[in-house]
Amino acid sequence: MPEAFVSGLNDQTRHKMIDLLNARLADTVALTLAVKQAHWNLKGPGYIGVHELLDQVADRLREGADLMAERAVILGGHARGTVEEAAEKSTLDAYPLEIENIADHVAALKDRFLKVGEAVREAIEEASDAGDADTEDLFTEVSRQIDKDAWFIGSNAPI
Repeated sequence: MPEAFVSGLNDQTRHKMIDLLNARLADTVALTLAVKQAHWNLKGPGYIGVHELLDQVADRLREGADLMAERAVILGGHARGTVEEAAEKSTLDAYPLEIENIADHVAALKDRFLKVGEAVREAIEEASDAGDADTEDLFTEVSRQIDKDAWFIGSNAPI
């Protein structure tokens, strides 16, 4: 694909951004699966509200993943959003499979949202430093939603 066709970015910048987008995509896929794991297994007071919230959060995470995947392809790369890729490349710890208590799920998810949020904010800086304002803007949009959902989830913590 000719350089000028892809947003006017040089090859080095394009490849760097594709790698960055795929790295954050792996984390987002892993986080989405963690949210669904909690959604399926949580029990306790307040169940239905948290259960429904987590479905909405998973939908929004998928929207962010879609933005990152499509941008990687637009830049001439491939989206690497399979579960296998997420398992191999995500920076998140494996989600605990045996927890049920809502408070335990909230704590596990909150930690993961904070880690992904931090990584996405670092990606904003990397895209800015590379001169890719569009990818920077995309990561800013994803960051806002991750922070908002982290706050929604954290607001369900027991007092």
